[in-house]
Amino acid sequence: MPNTRLTFKEMCAKFDVTPRTLRYYEYIELLTPEKEGRARFYGAKELARMTLILRGRRFGFALEDIRQWLLVYEKEGTEAQMSQWVALADKQIVELTEQKKQLEDTLAELKSLRDVTTQQLS
Repeated sequence: MPNTRLTFKEMCAKFDVTPRTLRYYEYIELLTPEKEGRARFYGAKELARMTLILRGRRFGFALEDIRQWLLVYEKEGTEAQMSQWVALADKQIVELTEQKKQLEDTLAELKSLRDVTTQQLS
Protein backbone atom coordinates (compact mmCIF):
# COMPACT_ATOMS: atom_id res chain seq x y z
CA MET A 1 0.00 0.00 0.00
CA PRO A 2 2.95 2.46 0.25
CA ASN A 3 2.65 3.44 -3.43
CA THR A 4 -1.14 3.59 -3.41
CA ARG A 5 -2.57 6.80 -4.81
CA LEU A 6 -6.28 7.15 -5.27
CA THR A 7 -8.07 9.81 -7.26
CA PHE A 8 -10.88 11.84 -5.75
CA LYS A 9 -13.47 9.58 -7.39
CA GLU A 10 -11.70 6.40 -6.28
CA MET A 11 -11.46 7.71 -2.72
CA CYS A 12 -15.21 8.40 -2.65
CA ALA A 13 -15.93 4.90 -3.96
CA LYS A 14 -13.48 3.13 -1.64
CA PHE A 15 -14.94 4.70 1.49
CA ASP A 16 -18.52 5.04 0.23
CA VAL A 17 -18.68 8.78 0.89
CA THR A 18 -20.11 11.56 -1.23
CA PRO A 19 -17.87 14.05 -3.02
CA ARG A 20 -19.34 16.73 -0.77
CA THR A 21 -18.24 14.80 2.35
CA LEU A 22 -14.73 14.31 1.01
CA ARG A 23 -14.41 17.99 0.08
CA TYR A 24 -15.69 18.96 3.53
CA TYR A 25 -13.11 16.75 5.25
CA GLU A 26 -10.46 18.54 3.22
CA TYR A 27 -11.94 21.95 4.04
CA ILE A 28 -11.79 21.29 7.79
CA GLU A 29 -8.26 19.91 7.37
CA LEU A 30 -8.94 16.30 8.26
CA LEU A 31 -7.42 15.30 4.92
CA THR A 32 -4.73 16.96 2.83
CA PRO A 33 -4.43 15.25 -0.53
CA GLU A 34 -1.65 15.90 -3.01
CA LYS A 35 -2.81 18.30 -5.70
CA GLU A 36 -1.70 18.29 -9.30
CA GLY A 37 -3.54 21.06 -11.07
CA ARG A 38 -7.17 20.48 -10.25
CA ALA A 39 -6.67 16.76 -9.58
CA ARG A 40 -6.39 15.41 -6.05
CA PHE A 41 -4.54 12.25 -5.08
CA TYR A 42 -4.75 10.43 -1.79
CA GLY A 43 -1.78 8.43 -0.54
CA ALA A 44 -1.40 5.84 2.20
CA LYS A 45 -1.44 8.48 4.95
CA GLU A 46 -4.75 9.90 3.76
CA LEU A 47 -6.26 6.42 3.41
CA ALA A 48 -5.26 5.63 7.01
CA ARG A 49 -6.65 8.95 8.22
CA MET A 50 -9.93 8.37 6.37
CA THR A 51 -10.25 4.96 8.01
CA LEU A 52 -9.78 6.56 11.43
CA ILE A 53 -12.18 9.40 10.62
CA LEU A 54 -14.95 7.04 9.58
CA ARG A 55 -14.35 4.78 12.58
CA GLY A 56 -14.53 7.82 14.86
CA ARG A 57 -17.77 8.93 13.23
CA ARG A 58 -19.22 5.44 13.68
CA PHE A 59 -18.43 5.69 17.39
CA GLY A 60 -20.17 9.08 17.50
CA PHE A 61 -17.16 11.36 17.88
CA ALA A 62 -17.47 14.95 16.68
CA LEU A 63 -15.36 15.83 13.65
CA GLU A 64 -13.50 18.48 15.65
CA ASP A 65 -12.57 15.90 18.28
CA ILE A 66 -11.30 13.62 15.53
CA ARG A 67 -9.32 16.47 13.96
CA GLN A 68 -7.72 17.38 17.29
CA TRP A 69 -6.91 13.74 17.98
CA LEU A 70 -5.21 13.36 14.59
CA LEU A 71 -3.18 16.51 15.26
CA VAL A 72 -1.86 15.03 18.50
CA TYR A 73 -0.05 12.35 16.51
CA GLU A 74 1.64 14.93 14.29
CA LYS A 75 2.68 17.15 17.21
CA GLU A 76 3.31 14.72 20.09
CA GLY A 77 3.55 11.21 18.67
CA THR A 78 1.87 7.87 19.11
CA GLU A 79 1.90 7.57 22.90
CA ALA A 80 0.23 10.96 23.43
CA GLN A 81 -2.32 10.14 20.75
CA MET A 82 -3.10 6.80 22.38
CA SER A 83 -3.54 8.48 25.78
CA GLN A 84 -5.93 11.01 24.30
CA TRP A 85 -7.79 8.18 22.54
CA VAL A 86 -8.40 6.44 25.87
CA ALA A 87 -9.77 9.67 27.37
CA LEU A 88 -12.02 10.28 24.35
CA ALA A 89 -13.22 6.68 24.39
CA ASP A 90 -14.01 6.81 28.12
CA LYS A 91 -16.05 9.98 27.62
CA GLN A 92 -17.89 8.50 24.62
CA ILE A 93 -18.65 5.25 26.46
CA VAL A 94 -20.36 7.24 29.21
CA GLU A 95 -22.36 9.21 26.64
CA LEU A 96 -23.38 6.14 24.62
CA THR A 97 -24.38 4.28 27.78
CA GLU A 98 -26.67 7.17 28.74
CA GLN A 99 -28.16 7.26 25.23
CA LYS A 100 -28.75 3.51 25.40
CA LYS A 101 -30.56 3.88 28.74
CA GLN A 102 -32.73 6.69 27.35
CA LEU A 103 -33.56 4.59 24.29
CA GLU A 104 -34.46 1.57 26.43
CA ASP A 105 -36.71 3.77 28.60
CA THR A 106 -38.40 5.20 25.51
CA LEU A 107 -38.96 1.73 24.05
CA ALA A 108 -40.44 0.46 27.31
CA GLU A 109 -42.82 3.41 27.47
CA LEU A 110 -43.88 2.99 23.84
CA LYS A 111 -44.51 -0.73 24.32
CA SER A 112 -46.52 -0.05 27.45
CA LEU A 113 -48.69 2.54 25.70
CA ARG A 114 -49.16 0.19 22.74
CA ASP A 115 -50.25 -2.62 25.08
CA VAL A 116 -52.73 -0.36 26.91
CA THR A 117 -54.17 0.80 23.58
CA THR A 118 -54.39 -2.79 22.31
CA GLN A 119 -56.32 -3.80 25.45
CA GLN A 120 -58.73 -0.91 24.97
CA LEU A 121 -59.41 -2.07 21.43
CA SER A 122 -60.29 -5.59 22.61
